[in-house]
Amino acid sequence: MNQLKKYLGIVWIIVGLAAGYYLLISQAIPKFTSAQAEDRIPAIIYAFILTPLIVGSFLIFGFYALKGEYDEAD
Repeated sequence: MNQLKKYLGIVWIIVGLAAGYYLLISQAIPKFTSAQAEDRIPAIIYAFILTPLIVGSFLIFGFYALKGEYDEAD
C-alpha cells in the first residue's frame, strides 16, 4: 500500500501540471485576448489566484506522497 501511495504521488504531480496547463491555456489566455472588458476579471482570477493555488496544492501533495509522509507505520 505504501508503494501505491508513492506511485500516486507521481499521478498527483501530473494532475497538478495538467490542471495548470488547462487553466492557463483553455481558460485564462482566451479571456485575456477577448475584446470584451468583462472577461478581464475572470482571466486575472484564473491566472493569478486559482492556478497557483490548485497547482501548488497538487504538487505539494504529490511531493509529500513521493517522500513517504503518508506511509503507514508497520
